[in-house]
Amino acid sequence: MSNDFNSRFVSLMARKGRTSPRAPVWVGGWFVVGLITIGLLTVMMGPAGTYTQSGYRGLMMGEVDMADELADDMAAPKNQVPAASERFPDEGPLAGEVYVNVPVLAHLSADNFNRLMVAITEWVSPEEGCNYCHDPDDLTAERPYTKIVSRRMLEMVMYLNSQWGDHVAPSGVTCWTCHRGNPVPENIWFKNDDADGGSGALGNTFGQNAASWDAGLSALPNDVMEAYLLDDQNLRITPTNDLPMNGVTQIGTKQAEWTYGMMFHISKGLGVNCTYCHNSQSFRVWEMSPPARVTAWHGIQMTRAINVDFLDPLQPEYPANRLGPEGDAPKANCATCHQGAFKPMYGENVIDDYPSLAAPGE
Repeated sequence: MSNDFNSRFVSLMARKGRTSPRAPVWVGGWFVVGLITIGLLTVMMGPAGTYTQSGYRGLMMGEVDMADELADDMAAPKNQVPAASERFPDEGPLAGEVYVNVPVLAHLSADNFNRLMVAITEWVSPEEGCNYCHDPDDLTAERPYTKIVSRRMLEMVMYLNSQWGDHVAPSGVTCWTCHRGNPVPENIWFKNDDADGGSGALGNTFGQNAASWDAGLSALPNDVMEAYLLDDQNLRITPTNDLPMNGVTQIGTKQAEWTYGMMFHISKGLGVNCTYCHNSQSFRVWEMSPPARVTAWHGIQMTRAINVDFLDPLQPEYPANRLGPEGDAPKANCATCHQGAFKPMYGENVIDDYPSLAAPGE
């Protein structure tokens, strides 16, 4: 304000019986509203977070992590890889020469074979001990069923480390990656016996509006695991043609809903948002996407191979109480390994201490 305006304003206030200027009542009201707004925003925003930018500025491509929550999760027992004991020299008699019925690990020295058995016990059955997979009266026997399953799981771990480096390298995987000290991994799935939602007054719901964990607690279809992690359906939203012509089927709403349901699962399982794998300028274009999208694509194919080639075929070996509502074997999804982290155990390397699990015969 100019000095002339200030003089006239003070003079006006004096004529009204005021010795000093006073702000209008509404100014004080807005001040109170402002304080309330700031308080609410502070409560809503919660603790301080960190923002990691993953794309160009202005595209909202980044991950927001609450610093205290991230620190707590990283320190959680499930994300602490058990310390590895020192490896023995690769010399001396082989496990196949000392023990009977060790077809998968017979090439290891007997000392390193025992070292790996101790580690597997800590990874999978720390409370049950060796008897979880072995008959204490006859260690060579093909019982209990867990011995047959665990042998196949060892073959699977070697297969993943040797054939799916595009997804698991360089950290690798071991039994700990999924089990985290539990005989049965916490995040498994079965075929959904009521995925269609039944038929009623409103018709068939096709498993929607059921708030399924399989679809990240969204209202999207809850049978996405079977569609993409067991069957070989392609995740697709954008139509490949303008109109159905010459018998070509148009990409429909149902398939888009399935795709979004699977994306919700990945987001929940990895603890990330959409822009961890996609460019917000164009979710569809691969050339504009972050490298993580390629890694995720390999992960989907890898998980399907795990279920089709290793887990689902084990159904005859399981007792009834280990099977799902439709009698199928337990299967893996993204959360089985990741358990809410963008990389299992936040990228902790688990394979270097156990090279015998890196590939068959290593």
